[in-house]
Amino acid sequence: MSDLAYLSATDALGLFRERRLSPVELFDAVVARADEVEPDVNSLVHRDFDRARDAAKQAEKRYMGFGPAPRPLEGLTVAIKEDEPIEGEPWTQGSLILKDEIADHSADVPQRIIDAGGIVHARTTSPELGGAAFTRSRIWGVTRNPWNLAVAAGGSSGGSGAALAAGVTTLATGSDIGGSIRVPASLNGVIGYKPPFGRVPLDPPSNHDTWLHSGPMARTVADTALLQNVLAGPSDRDIYSVRPKYVLPDTFESVRGVRIALSIDLESYAVDEDVRRNTLALAENLRDAGAIVDEVELDLNRETVHRAAATNFMIFAGDLLREWGSNELVSSYIPVMTERFSRYRDGGTIDDVYEIQTEMHNRTMKVLDRYDVIMHPTMASRGISVDSDYLGDDTYTIADQTFTDPMFAQMTLQWNLMSQHPVLSVPSGFADNGVPTGVQIVGPTFTDDIVFRVALACETLVPIFGSKVRRPLTRTP
Repeated sequence: MSDLAYLSATDALGLFRERRLSPVELFDAVVARADEVEPDVNSLVHRDFDRARDAAKQAEKRYMGFGPAPRPLEGLTVAIKEDEPIEGEPWTQGSLILKDEIADHSADVPQRIIDAGGIVHARTTSPELGGAAFTRSRIWGVTRNPWNLAVAAGGSSGGSGAALAAGVTTLATGSDIGGSIRVPASLNGVIGYKPPFGRVPLDPPSNHDTWLHSGPMARTVADTALLQNVLAGPSDRDIYSVRPKYVLPDTFESVRGVRIALSIDLESYAVDEDVRRNTLALAENLRDAGAIVDEVELDLNRETVHRAAATNFMIFAGDLLREWGSNELVSSYIPVMTERFSRYRDGGTIDDVYEIQTEMHNRTMKVLDRYDVIMHPTMASRGISVDSDYLGDDTYTIADQTFTDPMFAQMTLQWNLMSQHPVLSVPSGFADNGVPTGVQIVGPTFTDDIVFRVALACETLVPIFGSKVRRPLTRTP
């Protein structure tokens, strides 16, 4: 079987059940792929391949009828973002300051994956404290985009996005406080889901921050739904977790008749021409598939949203960021990020955040009263350089506008401010530098199924994974 490392999770499970493929064979293919590409991509840390291979052997026995029945993720490799603690394992969170930290407990997300039979063969890289839209740190170095190694993999779940695109895991997890699942999903050409707040439980005290989410990442929509159904459900440790558990269906209807509100720039973003072109082409293909797609006016003002985000970040993490910013071990972007957030906040209070949230919600619901979903680009740009911390001297360009802060390239923060909306990022095509572009499918609050229905249609219309992503890996377009 060729390209075994790129086999989808749902296909792999079917072959396991039919005894046409062993979990050990799939695991060995994933490890062989990691040996081939990881020196360039650098997406995996805390590897435990020996223990993981033993787990694959145990999964093989289950499928052969020995012992308990196979579980929902039995025999699949799952790379978990390193900010999720697993008891007894390193919990560095991308920081030299925490290089010796060992987790004293397991969060619900990794524990549910392990309990479902997922094989955690490695953790994925993230920027320090998840604090950047790229993935680089003093402890782990630089994670590169497998489609173009000169371009950043995005962040903060950049390791998960790159690992999926590079074929070194079958499934992955991410966390998202401002786009950290969706940004790397877009840039790496994979699927990333930000569930409604409360759908997937979080560790206290982080669960009190309504901007923060954990969620699945995968190469297909079906695989994303598979993992989401494992992660979702209430937890006694998270007061905000929603009851009862919501389970996504196994199948979805076609997109025919679905009403899609399309915005290219949310009335305030500079958008790269490649992103614009691919978004409009996908919209036209959805029309051909029977959806009703209308361009609408939806003003989710960039500067206003940035002010709300910076205010929220500084309220929840400002003291820690300021403390760490003076530590000689910290990555260079932490103090710069702290200064930028303080400036964007402009004295804002939590009441200001609530006021902005209400205003944005009212604008959004005026659109969702008439449409089933909203669709707009995930990233305004086609990627930034992998070799910069963007401290202020280095710049990037979008539609003839020049920026120094990567935050201006992402169109994701709105949906952390309005966190009860389900949001899926799916590929929309390729930019001329070889890097994927993506769109977000946004549903009404707590309506997970409609975004998966539309995303599945998008996946059919814009197939991404093929030989191009696999070989060669190149440092230039």
